[in-house]
Amino acid sequence: MNIIIVGAGKVGTTIADQLSSENHNITIIDLNQKKVEEAEEEFDAMGIVGNGASHQVQVEAGVMDAELLIAVTGSDELNLLCCLIAKKTGKCQTIARVRNPIYSKEVNFIKRQMGLSAVINPELTAAQEISQLLRLPYAKKVDTFARGRVEMIKFRMNPELHMDGLQVADIISKMKCDIMICGVERQGQVVIPNGDFVLKNNDLVSMMAVPKETAKFFRKMGIPTHQAKSTLIVGGGTIAYYLAKQLLEMRVDVRIIEQNKERCEMLSEQLPEATILQGDGTDKEFLLEEGLMHTDSFVALTNMDEENLMLALLARKYSNAKLIAKVNRIHFEEVVDELDIDSVIYPKNLAADHIVRYTRAMQNSLGSNVETLYKILDGQAEALEFVIREDSSVTNQRIMDLPLKDHLLVCYISRYGKLKMARGQDMLKVGDSVIIVTTHKGLHDITDILKY
Repeated sequence: MNIIIVGAGKVGTTIADQLSSENHNITIIDLNQKKVEEAEEEFDAMGIVGNGASHQVQVEAGVMDAELLIAVTGSDELNLLCCLIAKKTGKCQTIARVRNPIYSKEVNFIKRQMGLSAVINPELTAAQEISQLLRLPYAKKVDTFARGRVEMIKFRMNPELHMDGLQVADIISKMKCDIMICGVERQGQVVIPNGDFVLKNNDLVSMMAVPKETAKFFRKMGIPTHQAKSTLIVGGGTIAYYLAKQLLEMRVDVRIIEQNKERCEMLSEQLPEATILQGDGTDKEFLLEEGLMHTDSFVALTNMDEENLMLALLARKYSNAKLIAKVNRIHFEEVVDELDIDSVIYPKNLAADHIVRYTRAMQNSLGSNVETLYKILDGQAEALEFVIREDSSVTNQRIMDLPLKDHLLVCYISRYGKLKMARGQDMLKVGDSVIIVTTHKGLHDITDILKY
């Protein structure tokens, strides 16, 4: 597809990276010539220096032949204007980043009135992911499918779980829980395991189940399943605001540390049930005074990646809290993953996943849409949810008889609102929602799960 991206910042370049790897033709528009040149070189994209809201600039970028325009500048209003001009000038679909909380309750109205295909809010999405992690403190990562009815939980296989040397099939039969182990990360290697696969201490295991079965499994493992009751947040930006709103609704005690006095006053007005503290969140003594040793969870959301990571490591030394750090720019994810931090959140990657999911759905050829898509297992695999719209070569045959690609699992089927774990005897039908996990990248259609 021909895709125009307006804005070459952190989110824009991450989206360009993902879409160029899927063989789309990318054009990037930005006012900063250096950023445009860097993007041209890195993503083999065409670059235009100019205002993305300019009709002339959009025409020069090829909006008349584009299928999609994505506006992700730092200004919500500019993003909306870019999309409006693109809709009036060409026939492309449009996606805008809208992050200001003022607009959060008006997103559906904005989409409908402006004809937007989608609205993305990386900060809100990041806050939602963090709140899920605080609901399930034992998880390093939580992804949801089937509108929240299926969860994929990543956790570390610690020695105290006493599962070292056990086969996947043994664990499932021993625990008597309806779960599916769908991915294992070990020393940089990624495996989609079968029943004979042997787990080892320190493995990062991704497991899929409905929430009730997830809780049952971890209870039997002796891991506490209650949500965090208190949190200490360092950094009072947009993510912190969205997160605090969600946690207060979950009846979590929220304390936010922010240095800027005006921002503190604003947060105090908008979040009257939270405790807003003006101070330096990097000051160890201040953190200890404000309850670091006693909080259930600690979330580092400053604007500096290194600061967030160091704060989380400091909190590890002085507390038993669930630790979460936000990272935007660091490209050494494999190094970050080795740090003793429970969960690391990458807001720009969340936005990119959303865009890739949308472009895959636009490309579907045989009537099956990509409803949900996550990059999993350190980006080396994908978990996808397809909705089957038409009969095809995968429907009305037993899964065990289908020539499925290697390193691919059919995990769950949702039919008429009822969920079931996929078994070899099951058949896929029109109308089903199907969850797949695979190391094969770029699946666009449900028929892509077949070898031929």
